[in-house]
Amino acid sequence: MIIRRHMFISGDVQGVGFRYRANYAAKGLGLTGFVRNLYDGRVEIEVQGERELIPRFLGEIDAGRFVHIDDIESKDIPIIEDERSFRVKHDGY
Repeated sequence: MIIRRHMFISGDVQGVGFRYRANYAAKGLGLTGFVRNLYDGRVEIEVQGERELIPRFLGEIDAGRFVHIDDIESKDIPIIEDERSFRVKHDGY
């Protein structure tokens, strides 16, 4: 089942390669969406794909040497039918 999940991630998630790990993991798993840093120190993610791949995606990010996820606020949102890729956004500040 395809879902789209919107998340706010807090912890050691900025300045540690989080967005690039997310991009790599998403592309490797065939997920689409985006990731971006927020001004308040959190990271925002929208990720779309098979439901069972989302926890694996997060696990691959959190396995980073300097990344440490303390909290995830998440909710499922409507899917985007024509989205084709995962990207790093640079406009969250």
